[in-house]
Amino acid sequence: MWRLALPMTLSNLTVPLVGMVDTAVVGRISVADIGAVAVGATVFSFLFWTFAFVRMGTTGFAAQAHGAGDSEGLAAAAVRAYAMAIVIGCVMVILSMPVRWLGLLVIGPSEAVAPLADTYIGIRIWSAPATLVNFVATGWLLGGQRADLVLALQVFINLLNMALDLLLGVVMGWGLVGVAWATVVAEVTGSGLSLVLTARIAAKRGAPFRLAAVRDLQAFRRIASVNTDIFLRTLIAVCSITSFTAVGARMGELVLAANGILMLLQTFVAYGLDGFAHAAEALVGGAVGRRDLRAFRAAVAATSRWAVIVSGCYVAAYALFGNQIVALISDLPEVRQMASAYLVWSIVLPVVSVWGFQLDGIFIGATRTRAMLVAMAISGATFFAAMAILVPLYANHGLWASYLVFMVARAVTLGAAYPALERSLRG
Repeated sequence: MWRLALPMTLSNLTVPLVGMVDTAVVGRISVADIGAVAVGATVFSFLFWTFAFVRMGTTGFAAQAHGAGDSEGLAAAAVRAYAMAIVIGCVMVILSMPVRWLGLLVIGPSEAVAPLADTYIGIRIWSAPATLVNFVATGWLLGGQRADLVLALQVFINLLNMALDLLLGVVMGWGLVGVAWATVVAEVTGSGLSLVLTARIAAKRGAPFRLAAVRDLQAFRRIASVNTDIFLRTLIAVCSITSFTAVGARMGELVLAANGILMLLQTFVAYGLDGFAHAAEALVGGAVGRRDLRAFRAAVAATSRWAVIVSGCYVAAYALFGNQIVALISDLPEVRQMASAYLVWSIVLPVVSVWGFQLDGIFIGATRTRAMLVAMAISGATFFAAMAILVPLYANHGLWASYLVFMVARAVTLGAAYPALERSLRG
């Protein structure tokens, strides 16, 4: 478990570090620039995580092929996923104008923030094909239980991104534009490395990548079924998060900036705890591939136990050092004061969020995606109902309370579906 979880946790934590550096670079310019990065990050979270099935589905199929000792199936899973990722990413680039227009329309930033966010989105959209290729590489390597290589790739991409942030954004004085181009260059460079690395691994296993895999219509039908469920499930999730940002944006630039910083803290939680969820994906997928109920239960128990312990560490860290972390991200006094007023939510959320993240990993590894879709549909409806009641009463505190309700609903709905998953393995 630790051989998978530790590299994935470390690699995941480099992702929000990039977001922190992005925000820190522009956080010394103006509140509007912080808001623009928050808006842009929300738009790309919506885009990329809506299509994150290229990673999630790949992990499940690759893990089950690895568990069954099927090298040909493992290689074919990568080829099909890469083909989908490149096509989807290119479509995003082609549709960049409506993406920018719709994103700004939905979130509704102020007149000062909107043009800056439009510029950021217009540049960063060019990274879309590369970002999705990197998603596939992560899923495939994780499914093949090579989390060490996921760590190496992710650290390379994100360290390059942060170095370019400082070079382009600070040294060359490009600010927001430099931050956006830094992401594009880092993702494109990383995608080339990902393709070469995964192709070599497949060849060493005696099953090199073959383009003929994309012509297997029966395999694509199964992939389509799983990925459609994940797509719809993720679409509901990102719509909920986007709505959170949009409602906060309508409360003013200061609330938008503060919420952006606090959501970055929650992102650290998500990526840190996802290391254990990713380990569950690989171990559960391998157990399902072998039809081994004992290994399945052991994987669930080990990953969940440590995920809960680490979530408690997040609570302690944010309770003790939350204000100092906020101060590192922005030196604007008004933003720091506003973020501190709502910091309590960042302190509470880790011990609530961990259950939904962990159950996601279990169900992805087992490719039981229909249950995930149903659970997220119920959770999303609960979130919007909570916002309708709590935001008019408590403003931004009501917004964060609604997000907490959303995370509770995710845990409860997936927890209710778990016994059926175990029963299916007994048969």
